[in-house]
Amino acid sequence: MFITSRIGSEPIEIGMVLGSGLGDLAEELSDSVAISYKDIPHFPVSTVFGHKGRLVVGTLEGKRVLCMQGRFHYYEGYGMDQVVFPIQVMHALGITQLLVTNAAGGVNTTFRSGDLMLITDHIRLIADNPMRGPNYESLGERFFDMSNAYDEELSDLARREASELGMELQEGIYMFFAGPSFETPAEVRAARILGADAVGMSTVPEAIAASHLQMKTLGISCITNMAAGILAQKLTHSEVMETGERVKERFTALVRAITRNWPV
Repeated sequence: MFITSRIGSEPIEIGMVLGSGLGDLAEELSDSVAISYKDIPHFPVSTVFGHKGRLVVGTLEGKRVLCMQGRFHYYEGYGMDQVVFPIQVMHALGITQLLVTNAAGGVNTTFRSGDLMLITDHIRLIADNPMRGPNYESLGERFFDMSNAYDEELSDLARREASELGMELQEGIYMFFAGPSFETPAEVRAARILGADAVGMSTVPEAIAASHLQMKTLGISCITNMAAGILAQKLTHSEVMETGERVKERFTALVRAITRNWPV
């Protein structure tokens, strides 16, 4: 495999998908090797500003991890199968534990820009599903359980580490929208009625693929803005990136603490 020819065969314990404004964590890995997506056969390429488009493998808090510095989105024109291809590659590399992160809009009116939210579940109303089409039994069963898509043991770990750091960690349900347009105020009101606490354009396809592969998954959202209609302001991607920069120290501290005590 091309990737193992670059990083060696030492086991990788945790895979991490770093969302908009959160990719700097990958710069903190020691003994790291970085591979540009464009150099990896069959890999999509990130097209979103702020996504560096690299796999970075190295050591963080004593664990060998693989970080995606930028992800692929449905709105970029990729099929769902392409969006989740990197998760299947992680599985092929022997990774069984996954951290997915994202920038999200706050729907819960008690949230504030800059909050971190533990994802406890998700809502997907988009008809497309990354596991639609032929099923490969070597990867997972045709019909598979999603009742523990975000692993409870890992969620408890995140709660404990946030508490130890004296950090407020919100919790809630993430609702997936296709993008690239931000949600309308009416869509945000509908999301709230349905039980969502945050909205965004990623993560859910990856969590579905991870469940198919029986990977244990932890999800964390950075609430980079309040969703449309909650505050009287225009939504922009620059605000997403600015908030990611503002919270990166807290985000990094929490992920480091979680990684240090991650059960592998």
